[in-house]
Amino acid sequence: MNPLLNVDAALENILADIKTLEAETVSLPDSYNRVLAEDIISPIDLPPFANSAMDGYAIRHEDSAGASQSKPATLAVTMDIMAGSAPDKALEASSAARIMTGAPIPQGATAIIPVEDTDDDWGKGEDSPLRGEVRLFRRLRCGENIRLAGENIKAGETIMTAGTVIGPAEIGMIAGIGHPRVAVIRQPKVAILSSGDELVDIYDELTPGKIRDTNGYTLAGLIRGAGGVPIRLPIAKDRLDSVRALYRRALEINPDLLISTAGVSVGAADLVRLVMEELGEIDFWRINMRPGKPLAYGTIQGVPFFGLPGNPVSTMVTFEVLVRPALAKIAGREAQRRSIMATIADDIRSDGRRTYARVTLKRDGERLIARSTGIQSSGALMSMVLADGLAIVPEDRTFVPAGAELEVIPLRPISQ
Repeated sequence: MNPLLNVDAALENILADIKTLEAETVSLPDSYNRVLAEDIISPIDLPPFANSAMDGYAIRHEDSAGASQSKPATLAVTMDIMAGSAPDKALEASSAARIMTGAPIPQGATAIIPVEDTDDDWGKGEDSPLRGEVRLFRRLRCGENIRLAGENIKAGETIMTAGTVIGPAEIGMIAGIGHPRVAVIRQPKVAILSSGDELVDIYDELTPGKIRDTNGYTLAGLIRGAGGVPIRLPIAKDRLDSVRALYRRALEINPDLLISTAGVSVGAADLVRLVMEELGEIDFWRINMRPGKPLAYGTIQGVPFFGLPGNPVSTMVTFEVLVRPALAKIAGREAQRRSIMATIADDIRSDGRRTYARVTLKRDGERLIARSTGIQSSGALMSMVLADGLAIVPEDRTFVPAGAELEVIPLRPISQ
């Protein structure tokens, strides 16, 4: 029996344990890319009044009957209606009102004829004087080029439901109904913990035997892209007291999630598991996946905790497979990852664990072709820079021939 925990079982356990955060109220401009915490119901019709969809003339449509290029209909111009103004009288038969896009429709008008279908040339300049009459060169239908009140949204209608991710269009709609503040799910604070005598920050000198703490910065970007607020903490040394102090400092900032890298395998200096056992509980710490087998999950004083592997690619892959869905649920987002099917252009070999191979993706007619990024070492971070997706080789499958189809987790938009 394989002692390693199945990836799907691990994710199921994690998501069952994760709770969505409470709501907070923010200003509308600050709600971009946040998740709505409640339904939004419009208090008004949109548009709030019937208005013109064109620059032209408001008319009674029956007054255009029989109008053509060779036999135009001539109407008296009795009003000039600008956007932002309101007509103060009704439109009478055999008359027309010059009107701008978005301006209110005068009572009695049933259609708008675009200025280009008349003999007027005021479209060349809105400051042109009002004419005494206008000729129409075509017949109009009732309601043509008129936006009716409430045709977009009616008062009392739900325009967005809780769980909606707010984008530019959503912000525009909310602004249109006059909501200056919005209830959204609070953004999760995620503490990033790095440990290791070999690690130095990007500002420090790179001396023999030292490496940059790439994982801390990579995780910050991943967390921010997933809707969280990353908080990087100083690097701990490979001493139990240093690691313990780092974790206690992290808890002082009241995070919603803790993520560490390295220190969860079986090396002599792998101290994270010891601190987890001391301060919290470990649910599991080895996963049947490649890369990323040494992964710990549990809680520290009630805060969900992920102990990710130290190799850069392993850190990113385990984040995409297990942490991103958990962070999505915390932030009120859809936790289910989208996957696509692709034809593999290269043979893929695996060791029997569920393998996540880095691939580029490109369309070839109706097919999506996945090609290896080359070296698949868990330390080759450049392979993730090149990757468009992660091709999933199922458990107990050690060889996938070129031409086979595999499920792929996309990491970015697919090039054509």
